[in-house]
Parts: sequence; C-alpha cells; structure tokens
Amino acid sequence: MFFTIVAIVVAVLCVAASIRRLVLVADATGLDAGVLLAAVRESPDAWPAIRDAIAREPAAEWERELFLALESKHAALVNEQLSELDYATQRWARVPRVCASVASSSGFLLAALVMRAALASDDVDVNSAIAAAVNAVVVGLAGAAFCVAAHLRARAMVRERLAVTDKLVDRLESLPAAPLSRFDLALDLKTLKASP
Repeated sequence: MFFTIVAIVVAVLCVAASIRRLVLVADATGLDAGVLLAAVRESPDAWPAIRDAIAREPAAEWERELFLALESKHAALVNEQLSELDYATQRWARVPRVCASVASSSGFLLAALVMRAALASDDVDVNSAIAAAVNAVVVGLAGAAFCVAAHLRARAMVRERLAVTDKLVDRLESLPAAPLSRFDLALDLKTLKASP
C-alpha cells in the first residue's frame, strides 16, 4: 500500500506540472488573437475603437506593445514582440515530457520495490504483492498518459496561437493608418512623461 501511495503522489505532482504548462500557454497573452482577428476582419473601420478598448484592458500588455510596434512601422519592433510571444508560449515546454518519463519510470521502479520487498519477506503473499506492483505501474502509466496528452495539447495550442497571431499582424499591417485617437494621445503623454 505504501508504494501505491508514493506512486500516486509522484503522478499527481507530474500532472500538476503538466497542467501548469497548459496554463502558461493559455495565458501567454491577455487576449485571444483569433477573436481579435475575427473582429478586425468583420469590421476594419472599427479598428480604432477596438484598439482604444484594448488600450484600457490591463491584461492586454503584450497586445499594446504589439500595436505600438505596428504603429512605429519598424519591422524589428514587430519581430521583437513576436519573439516575446514565442518565448512566452515556450515556457515549461519540456516539463510534460519529463513528467511523463518520471511518472512512468517511478511506477515501474516502485513495482520492482514492491516485488523485492515481497520476495525478501518470510511470509510471501504473492497475490497481494502482484496487485500492489500492478497498482504502482498503472498509477505511473496513468500519470504519464496525462502528461503526454498535456504535452500534445500544449504543442497544438502554441502552433495555433502563433499562426493566428501571424495572420493578425499581417491583417493589422494592411490596414490604413488610423487617425489620431485617444490611444495615440495616451501614448504621446506616456512618451512625454518618460522623456527627460
């Protein structure tokens, strides 16, 4: 029973780390680029109002930096923001794979320890020893399966997010320059305050 509990603890920790990876991918930016792209495609004339609304959104820090880069017309600044997004989506990228390996390996190791302890004792109950060993392996493999699924889902989310963001950037670059808005005024005030 002890070895099964240890296998459960290891599997739960591995699953928790894999969930953390999924959360990091989901929260890489404050807004969903797909929804933003759909809004801009549906009504390109509403872009200044959308931009102003995003400027007031506290969670949309990366988006504001992207808009500033796009308005500056410097490709290097836009590429810097895309690199920042790539970095944000790659945090903990290897964790689910490592956790899958740890969960499965610990399951097999604990099963071997169960069998060793059973064989070393004077009164061997073969059925309960085999059941405890199988439990440890099954728990380890279940944890590994979840970690693999989390890895595959996170990888798909990253690919999808980066592809949609590229389409969004292309679409925003094709829009005509917007007239001066409250967003521009706020940026100008920010620049004036930052200058010596």
